[in-house]
Amino acid sequence: MTDQSSFGAALLDPAAPPPPGLTDAQGRPAGRRFDVYRNNVAASLTEALATGFPVIAKLLGEDFFKAMAGVFLRAHPPGDPRLQLWGGKFPGFLARFEPVAHLPYLPDMARLELGLRQSYHAADTAPLPIANRDPAEVLALRPRLAAATLIQSSRFPILTIWKKNTGQPSLTIGWTPETVLITRPDFDPVPRLLPEGGTTLARHLKGRLTLAEAVTATQTLESEADAAALLTLFLSAGAMTLDPTPSEGT
Repeated sequence: MTDQSSFGAALLDPAAPPPPGLTDAQGRPAGRRFDVYRNNVAASLTEALATGFPVIAKLLGEDFFKAMAGVFLRAHPPGDPRLQLWGGKFPGFLARFEPVAHLPYLPDMARLELGLRQSYHAADTAPLPIANRDPAEVLALRPRLAAATLIQSSRFPILTIWKKNTGQPSLTIGWTPETVLITRPDFDPVPRLLPEGGTTLARHLKGRLTLAEAVTATQTLESEADAAALLTLFLSAGAMTLDPTPSEGT
């Protein structure tokens, strides 16, 4: 009889022999059938990784990505049957994977793609109720970031690289740091460039301060921040809610 640990280890290692005691329907060693199954599993996991990190896959090319995925899946096999959630350790893996060390922006690009996926699967929250309200009433609200709102900062132009590889190939990459605001205003996450002061404003949006107080606190800490532009961005992007965070819900 084959135990689960030895079966799992052999399943992810193409050089490993079939687990002892594994037989086919006629009681014969299931070597060839196991090899086919192992190949199918590796192919499925590689496809799942490429689906979760399409820009990384495009930047590295199909052959290299497949080979790298084989290394990753053996080091970090899925711990959850929902493959759409797999890959949380991929950014850290890229940061340590020597063959891509000459592409130092890859880990942050992976974090951006992971953030988009996390935003997609985040809990639903009601948008900030601003329609037909007086601006003073809106500024008196005490919002927090919506569950699907995430911020990714990088010393590389990760949003520009992402856009260039997802439908805007004519973009010119200026190698300057970029911070990205990810929100989910409708069904799909949308990444936007976050201007100076945006991260500071986000830190003040925890449901305790009014929106006016959060903006004032941001301007106090970052005098160069454009408060009006930041406020417009956070409101138009659906970045805020009055709903409690999932951990605070009943």
